Order: sequence, then structure tokens, then C-alpha cells
Amino acid sequence: MRTFLLLGTLALGLSACTVTVQPNANVQIQPQRSNLITGLRPDRGEGSTYAVGEAVRFQFSARVPGYVTLIALQSNGFASVLAQNVYVNAGTTFFPRPEDGVMYNLAEPRGIQRVRAIFTRVRPTTSLVLSGTYDGNRWNSTTTAYLTPYALGDRDVQETYLYIR
Repeated sequence: MRTFLLLGTLALGLSACTVTVQPNANVQIQPQRSNLITGLRPDRGEGSTYAVGEAVRFQFSARVPGYVTLIALQSNGFASVLAQNVYVNAGTTFFPRPEDGVMYNLAEPRGIQRVRAIFTRVRPTTSLVLSGTYDGNRWNSTTTAYLTPYALGDRDVQETYLYIR
């Protein structure tokens, strides 16, 4: 059990590193470039359970200032935009913000709800439009298409989830 725990900890620690092998050189471990998003979670924690009708807030954290869009995917595949191209400072922002004048009250269908934060350092030139239902492939391809115009170092995506009972 102790060996398993040690190996798991080592794997987790090394997951943030890249191994680079160069000809005629030793193996080097170099840290990967840091993500721009440092956290996204519901107010009760990732994977938490909420009842239909309860309000939820999301804690979003970023290393640098930029623009965030939050999208949600319900268990039935219906997707919606919760916040679009909102400027945030570096650090932590809670959504919805007081100035948004809305609450995120959970509704049916019951089951898992995924929430994705899409972050860019520069103001997006387009809006993300969601229509119809989405499976995992369409959900990912929509996000990818939206982010394609931005340099890799200027964009980031992170996802969290919660359960609606």
C-alpha cells in the first residue's frame, strides 16, 4: 500500500513536467508551461451534489488578467452560455458576479452537469453560440473551433462538474 501511494504521488508530481531527450545529452526534466487557469470549481467543491432549484456559484482563478466564457452542458446534452467574454483580473473571481444581476439556479434534468471555462488573454473577437444538443465530441470541437484563432500561450480551458438531484 505504501509503495502504491508513493508511486501515485510521484506520478502526480511528474505529470506537470515534460521529459526532453536530446541526442548526446542526459535526460532532462523541464517544467511545462503553466496553465493560465489555476482553478474552476462549484462553491461546494467539484463533484458536489445540489438539489433542483438550489443556487450554485463557481470559483474561477487565473494567473493573468483576461476574458472568460463559462458554458454548461447538462446531462441531456443541452448546452448553454452562463457568462460570455467577461474580463477578469488575475486571481479569483466568483460567478455569477454581483454586477451580473443573475443567479445560477439549477434546474432539471437531474444528473451530471459539466461547466467549462474558456479563457483568453485578449478580448475574443467573436461570441460563442451554442445550439442544439452536444455529445462529448461536439462539445470539444465547438470549444476548439472557438479558440483556434488565439495563440496557444494566450488561451486555456478547464472543466468541472456537479450533480443535480
